[in-house]
Amino acid sequence: MPDPVDALAVSDLPLEDLVACHECDLLMRKPTLARGETAQCPRCGYELYARRHNVVERSLALVLAALLLYVPANFLPIMELNLLGQSSQDTVWSGVVGLFDTGMEGVAAVVFLCSMGIPLLKLLCQLAVLLSIRWNIGRSYGLLLYRIYHHLRDWGMLEVYLMGVLVAIVKLADMASINVGLGLACFISLLMVQVLLEVVMSPHQIWEALSGEDAHAGD
Repeated sequence: MPDPVDALAVSDLPLEDLVACHECDLLMRKPTLARGETAQCPRCGYELYARRHNVVERSLALVLAALLLYVPANFLPIMELNLLGQSSQDTVWSGVVGLFDTGMEGVAAVVFLCSMGIPLLKLLCQLAVLLSIRWNIGRSYGLLLYRIYHHLRDWGMLEVYLMGVLVAIVKLADMASINVGLGLACFISLLMVQVLLEVVMSPHQIWEALSGEDAHAGD
């Protein structure tokens, strides 16, 4: 665990040797970690950062998997609804179009951005950042894109959309016959891959690699 720093000693240490806990704001000396180790706050136990193996390669694999799942997750039927002899197949995209056609353009725009636009933009930013590290090109652009990605993180709400779909299925189950489509499996898989990507793509190592401090982020 890192050592807390006395307030009087802060001015004697360079900023790159200090780390602050995101949860309790405890200021500590930054420890040197070996591969596979993690640093935790001694006061609240929050994971400060980790040094994981093959961060770039593993993250690239997950990003590519997420991009492959993106199209079927958004354009294949999530569920088929049979009511009074009529059937309809609903996708994420058809939901956006349906809201737009009923005059709710603002809601349609928000749903599109949070469920399709921003998640895709996040994945493309992550892909560009990882490729800039992997091929050692455009590190300055990689830094800019990674900052953009962090600003977008709170706006990609796939889990909220998934909860809405599950609630709709439960409420409509007694009124109509519902068949779950392949799109729902792809959508859940996309969400799981993105969650795993958040864990694997260690921000501390990515920032260091982009700034040239860690030349072995892919090891």
